Amino acid sequence: MSGALTPPWKTAPGGLLLTVRATPKGGRDAIDGIDRLADGSIVLKVRVRAAPEDGEANTALTRIIAKAACVAPSTVSIVRGASGRIKVFRLSGDPRTLAAAFEHALANVETKKTGRE
Repeated sequence: MSGALTPPWKTAPGGLLLTVRATPKGGRDAIDGIDRLADGSIVLKVRVRAAPEDGEANTALTRIIAKAACVAPSTVSIVRGASGRIKVFRLSGDPRTLAAAFEHALANVETKKTGRE
């Protein structure tokens, strides 16, 4: 994980709640790591090529999150912030398995940033 930041997810009954800062029209579909917002909350930074129109960006975000968590997109849903930049997603499944998948995905993001394997 990135630095000393706590993870942007919390366990919930039957899954995880994941806080995301979305960047629509971001030039590529990718997870950019984690960050602390001005209010102190921790978020997963995700950019998508899609514009925030007709739910296209939310659909792209759902696919990226599902891929990172190694789950089907149907197990990922937006529970808060559908029309905003800060969103909370619910992922259904084993919380420990989902958290481990995100930790692995974030380690890969850090590896790409530093160019080390």
